[in-house]
Amino acid sequence: MIRRIVLPLILLIPIMASAQIKITITAGGRTATATLADNAATAELAELLASGPVTVEMSDYGGFEKVGSLPRSFTTSNRQITTVPGDIMLYQGNQMVIFYGSNSWSYTPLGHIDGATAESVKTLLGSGRVTVILSLDSGSATDEVISDNVSADRPVFDLQGRLVTERPLPPGLYVSAGRKLRIP
Repeated sequence: MIRRIVLPLILLIPIMASAQIKITITAGGRTATATLADNAATAELAELLASGPVTVEMSDYGGFEKVGSLPRSFTTSNRQITTVPGDIMLYQGNQMVIFYGSNSWSYTPLGHIDGATAESVKTLLGSGRVTVILSLDSGSATDEVISDNVSADRPVFDLQGRLVTERPLPPGLYVSAGRKLRIP
């Protein structure tokens, strides 16, 4: 019985590790990459970014963060978090917050800027108002774009690691055999 549970989990770990999605953040001619968290909001954000870049007008708030409105609301899974510089959070379902300082509040994690420090985030975002462009990182682009049905004998997982048995697959992003799939 244990073998039936453990073996699928062992096979799933490398598949999900390869499914880490990175985005590019561009502001004022400077760029950084960020690794998205693994939750419903980031799956929805990745799906939106698969259609093209998203622009967010951001401004300073409280001396420790930049905040701006996203083009739509996303699913929240808020929890009490103490942020660190580089954290990207969802606030109230439709506000993106990028931290260059620290704060404790209830947020949904969206991701973290890779290698971020307080100074690097301040340099990236500058002072005052800034236009931030989010896009899928070219290294995270889908490896395969398909429009037809995926074979029923080929396991397919959603971005939360759940096995998807529905065929044909509805539009969205998936992982199968260590490759990211986009069903238009």
